[in-house]
Amino acid sequence: MKRWILEAVILSLGLWLGGVSIKNGIYEFVEGNRTVTVKGLAEQEIAANKVTWPLMYKQVGNDLPTLYDKINTTNQTIVEFLKKKGVQESEITINAPEIIDLQAERYRSTQITHRYNVTAVITVTSNQVDLIRKLINEQGELLKQGIAITSDEYRYNVQYEFTALNDIKPMMIEEATRNARAAAEQFAEDSDSDLGKIKSATQGQFTISDRDANTPYIKRVRVVTTVTYSLED
Repeated sequence: MKRWILEAVILSLGLWLGGVSIKNGIYEFVEGNRTVTVKGLAEQEIAANKVTWPLMYKQVGNDLPTLYDKINTTNQTIVEFLKKKGVQESEITINAPEIIDLQAERYRSTQITHRYNVTAVITVTSNQVDLIRKLINEQGELLKQGIAITSDEYRYNVQYEFTALNDIKPMMIEEATRNARAAAEQFAEDSDSDLGKIKSATQGQFTISDRDANTPYIKRVRVVTTVTYSLED
């Protein structure tokens, strides 16, 4: 009888200790996972620092040597115009002309007036963005010399770039992280908690896009940082 009572006491004590252990284990598990994950955004508008300007024109004719001479003369005129306006020779590239022989096209049913259609391109690649924007508005001066610069093809559109991302990365990451912390502090206050240490952090990819369709020379740089903080009582 005494032995049975002793065993019952031991069993009850074991169950009680087990219950305490389970309770403490759940509490530690919940407390250990009391976290808040927030995102911090940093955006900046900045002027493009590089421009690529393709000056494209067309020539048509039936005699290739004659067309070749015309293209050479036109190229010289365009280059002189650019250099006179302040573009450096190293910023100017004369591309090889693209020639289409319309007579060689098998499925053409209409009679052709000019056998050859030549597309010529001079490309300006420069860091003088303001100067090139000014020249784009002044390219009508070439019309007075019989040169019609066209931009009716997508691949010959003016392109603006921002290439100094590394110069502003640290500042933007700092701003995004600061904004994330502000959001986490607000959450902690609302939940009647204290904000603890950073448990993990990831930096999102930087994106560079045009501010809008009408001002492609103004870029919007954007990054989102994700930070997980612990919460404490």
